[in-house]
Amino acid sequence: MTSTTAAGDPGPVYRDDVVRWFMIAAVFWALVGMLVGVVIAAQLAFPLLNLDLPWTSFGRLRPVHTSAVIFAFGGSMLIGTSFYVVQRTCRTRLFGGAAADFVFWGYQFFIVLAALSYVLGASQSREYAEPEWYLDIWLAIVWVTYLVVFLGTLITRREPHIYISNWYYLAFIVTIAVLHIVNNLAVPVSIFGTKSYSLFGGVQDAMTQWWYGHNAVGFFLTAGFLAMMYYFIPKQAERPIWSYRLSIISFWSLIFVYIWAGPHHLHYTALPDWVQMLGMSFSIILWMPSWASMVNGIMTVSGRWDRLRTDPVLRFLVVAAAFYGMSTFEGPLMSIRAVNGLSHYTDWTIGHVHSGALGWVAFICFGALYHVVPRLWGRQAIYSGGAIRLHFWLCTVGIVLYITSMWASGIMQGLMWRAHDSLGFLQYSFVETVAAMHPYYAIRALGGLVFLSGTALMAWNLWMTITAGTPAAAGAGPQPRLQPAG
Repeated sequence: MTSTTAAGDPGPVYRDDVVRWFMIAAVFWALVGMLVGVVIAAQLAFPLLNLDLPWTSFGRLRPVHTSAVIFAFGGSMLIGTSFYVVQRTCRTRLFGGAAADFVFWGYQFFIVLAALSYVLGASQSREYAEPEWYLDIWLAIVWVTYLVVFLGTLITRREPHIYISNWYYLAFIVTIAVLHIVNNLAVPVSIFGTKSYSLFGGVQDAMTQWWYGHNAVGFFLTAGFLAMMYYFIPKQAERPIWSYRLSIISFWSLIFVYIWAGPHHLHYTALPDWVQMLGMSFSIILWMPSWASMVNGIMTVSGRWDRLRTDPVLRFLVVAAAFYGMSTFEGPLMSIRAVNGLSHYTDWTIGHVHSGALGWVAFICFGALYHVVPRLWGRQAIYSGGAIRLHFWLCTVGIVLYITSMWASGIMQGLMWRAHDSLGFLQYSFVETVAAMHPYYAIRALGGLVFLSGTALMAWNLWMTITAGTPAAAGAGPQPRLQPAG
């Protein structure tokens, strides 16, 4: 695949084979992760589905679900699109030769072993249920190799300007490396055993875990996918980013502020009050850089709003930005201590997480897949435009069912837990709150099933595009490069 730049200057031959591998892996892991998510949602609604087997219990399948959709699906999309974007915005071939192949196979190897470790019950038993110490070391090696490939491509670029997407990708790669290494500092019990002990203990361990946990959200699920938004919305809309200056301002604001927000997960705990207030304050400040990016993404389509009626791929991308704005409003709201006293430990948090994970992360990934797959495999367009439209509405209905049921369930939980009778005793027992949540859990499982059906439809559509799509016209190159705004 070549690109044409100045007259007589053919562009570099890009390494797109490894990008294709990541796109295929991403679709596969999306199906696996969402299927497991539907299973565990059904287990919560109908406990008999746990089958009294340790390997299929909710406790072991839940980390399989979260790791498959976040790190396997989301991670494969992030690494794959970063390799795609950095080559085209830098006009240079991917750096490192076989190192990119190692990143792909090493990362997929980690995902498979991590899933097996969860099913077999070997994890560190912390909030994010990280795999054991030897897998942490392997992932660190793969991730540092990824950094070398990406940074080397930036350094050897033929384009003097570094496009904003590469800023976000680089911040995501560097910060995740630091978070992973520090959070997983542990001492193995034996060199041949799986058991290890964290270097931190007590409240320090909780603080480190949520410094990692929230910044995994901030830099894995936010910065990396903002990089995708800043590339794919302008490309699909065929317009430059609305305000390049705003993208730079929001980048530095987001990067500085996000790293301090983790303590808001530990309100009303042994964590010192000043640390809790620090996390809450920085979380509220996050409204501004988050909404700056959301507005920038949506306003890029300004003047082309009619495209939302006719271009379902652009619709995925713009609705993803809208969900990002909604989620980044709700998150700071829930960080306020008074609100957190109602929402924490309830299903409201689950609804919030999935409005971001399904509406923001999954939708931006779906839009990116529909954009890159025809280009990577040399096809004129996606096989079925009607299937894309149906996919959009299936997933939208699935999201609405999911998050509204969890919002209702969570607020009900919080109110029932704090209700007292005239004598000051708790008005409801815990089992009464569980029984009251049953219909909402059933609706949640239905919403997940509808969303999964849309994802399966996308997988079929992409497969047909690759195997039976109309080949692109001979000599047709990629779309013209976007020029940075002045």
